[in-house]
Amino acid sequence: MQQTVSTVLPSAIYEELRERILSQSDAPGTSLTESAVALHFGVARPTAKMAIERLVGEGLLRRESHKAAHVPELSRDDIIDLFNNRAIIEGAALSWLASSGAAPREALDAHRALQATTTSDAPFAVHDIAFHRALVMAQPSRRLVRMHSLLMGEIELCIGQVQAHHLLSGSEIAAEHQGILDAVAAADADAAEKRTREHILHSRDRLVAFFDETHPDHTPAERKSRT
Repeated sequence: MQQTVSTVLPSAIYEELRERILSQSDAPGTSLTESAVALHFGVARPTAKMAIERLVGEGLLRRESHKAAHVPELSRDDIIDLFNNRAIIEGAALSWLASSGAAPREALDAHRALQATTTSDAPFAVHDIAFHRALVMAQPSRRLVRMHSLLMGEIELCIGQVQAHHLLSGSEIAAEHQGILDAVAAADADAAEKRTREHILHSRDRLVAFFDETHPDHTPAERKSRT
């Protein structure tokens, strides 16, 4: 059922489209035209465009010149590069944050919500993302926050794939998050950085392994055999 124009704001459209992308309801490669989004929500095209452009700005959608926005299809190298750089940035952020010995309330709230995902297939991506964003936001460097934000749209795509393909459960992720929080509470900067990097690279390795299983022609061995 279409919603009325008077009740739908660009922010609400943005949130629903974001959820659809994270859940893989709109899978990589899916196009999202302004006219289709406007029709679905019962809004004018400029309203739909505002929501789409926000997602483009965050990296959850891409738009080439004179083409519709689409959900990016990340390559194996994209995944590795994104997670490796994320590990560097978040590791540094948690090292700084641990010097204060206190995690922000927003991260603790996200962690409790994640712990509540008690079944193996329960959605967890939104809580996982909120946890990491809150931790980085709480450390003092605004430049580090900006660098992290530049990566997070595409990282969210990766977290959505981890969730959609059941590569990790919410309980596994929550356990790793607890280790990070324990290091922050103990004001142990080295442990906070180490556990953060290990947590991120664990997700990277699960997603890369899944990519190799589902894209056999794109694995390093297959590429080497064709050269």
